Amino acid sequence: MSLRINDEAPNFQAQTTEGPIDFHAWMGDSWALLFSHPKDFTPVCTTELGTMARIKAEFDRRHVKIIGLSVDSVDDHRAWAKDIEETQGQAPNYPMIADPDLKVSKLYNMLPASAGGDAKARTPADNQTVRCVFLVGPDRKIKLILYYPMTTGRNFDEILRAVDSIQLTAKHRVATPANWKPGGDVIIAGSVKDDEAKKMFPDGWSAPKPYLRIVPQPKS
Repeated sequence: MSLRINDEAPNFQAQTTEGPIDFHAWMGDSWALLFSHPKDFTPVCTTELGTMARIKAEFDRRHVKIIGLSVDSVDDHRAWAKDIEETQGQAPNYPMIADPDLKVSKLYNMLPASAGGDAKARTPADNQTVRCVFLVGPDRKIKLILYYPMTTGRNFDEILRAVDSIQLTAKHRVATPANWKPGGDVIIAGSVKDDEAKKMFPDGWSAPKPYLRIVPQPKS
C-alpha cells in the first residue's frame, strides 16, 4: 500500500554514515526530512547533497533533522562524500542511510517489493523512483511527500517554504495561499466558523468570498 499524508512514517533500523539508528528514536521530539537518492556517484544527487549541507542551518533553525538515503553501502557513501566536498564545497553534515538491501526503499514504497539483486549491480535507472522527500512531524506522521525524476534537481527553497507553511498551519488554524512566503497574508481555515474566527482574529479579515477569509500571518 502506498504511503499517504497523515500516515505514520514507517520505523526502521539501519546503518548510516553516523552509525546505526532507529529512525523514530533518532527523531526524538524533532521534525525530520528524509530525502532519497537512487545511486551514489550520480550527478544531480551530488549537487543536491552539497546544497543540503550548505543550508542545513536553516533546517536546524526550524527543528528539522535531515537524513539522506541512497541505495548503496556506508563505505560508498563516505567515498562519495569526498567527491561532494570537492565539487560542491561542502560534504554532507547529516547522516546518510545505507540501503544496499533496499529495505528502507521498499518500506517507503519507493521500490516494489519484488525489487532485488546486488545493489552494486543495480543502475540508477533501476532505482529511479528512489527520488522522494518525506517531511515527518514530531508525531511521526507524514506531512509532505514530494517525488522528483532523476533529471530534475530538487528546489530546496521550495522545501523550506513548505516546511514553514506546514509548521505555521500546525500551530494556527490557518492555511497558506498559492506562492505564499513567510510574513505574507494567510487564509482562515475552513473548519473555523465565523463566530469562532471573530474571537481568534478580533481585528477582522477581508473576504472577497465568504469562504475566502484573508488575515495577516499570526506572529507567534
